Amino acid sequence: MKFILSILLVALVTFAVGIYGNLPWWSFTVTNLIIAIALPIKPLQAFVAGALGVGALWAGLAFGIDMANNHILSSKVAQILPLGGSYIALIVITALVGALLGGLASLTGSFVRKPEIK
Repeated sequence: MKFILSILLVALVTFAVGIYGNLPWWSFTVTNLIIAIALPIKPLQAFVAGALGVGALWAGLAFGIDMANNHILSSKVAQILPLGGSYIALIVITALVGALLGGLASLTGSFVRKPEIK
């Protein structure tokens, strides 16, 4: 239950910080760290929760923006980068970067949390 809650909370807070916050683009990593400290789950689960939350959010937002302009901008950017003009590859890379950053921030938060005494 904490795992699913963590995924949803990461996605929601990442979206809120990106939309409503007047903060840099990487500020979601700080919120992921705080969420991972607050919700005690295992380090691997924390990494996966952060990666899924941010990666899915970034993929969805990138795909939605891309659909709104008929793939014009992403196709041109994909031609500049060595992606063969594939806008889908650009969206996948965007999601992977977000997933890696979100996962590492959550993993760090999981390691920062004081170990539980058993």
